[in-house]
Amino acid sequence: MPIRDADKGKLVDAEKLEHFRRLLLNQLRQQTEMVRTDQAAALELYDDGVKDSVDLSVLDLNKEIALRLGERSSQLVADIDQALLRMKEGNYGICARCGQPINERRLEALPTARYDAACQTAIENANGDDDLPTL
Repeated sequence: MPIRDADKGKLVDAEKLEHFRRLLLNQLRQQTEMVRTDQAAALELYDDGVKDSVDLSVLDLNKEIALRLGERSSQLVADIDQALLRMKEGNYGICARCGQPINERRLEALPTARYDAACQTAIENANGDDDLPTL
């Protein structure tokens, strides 16, 4: 199913759509492996025989970091699944907010993009996300 090229206002061919599908599937494999690794690391932290209060504090911090990394990887897997579903439904590359084509360069940088750059900025500004620290 073709997508519109926001730069030229024309439909992008099936070859370009297949390119994005391959990018998404590759990211899905990588993120799935990361989720497995993060979960295994978090489980290893639960019973290592640590008794000292300082060690327990460090252990708690390490657990929290491992869990947050796992949550982040899981969210990325969900975003990739959603992008693949949009591709299957024929609306991949179309902004979910305004219905305009998402710039192809944006899709190259972020194949899971649901919104064009202008709508993403508006959503972040409305939510106050521009004030949050980033990793």
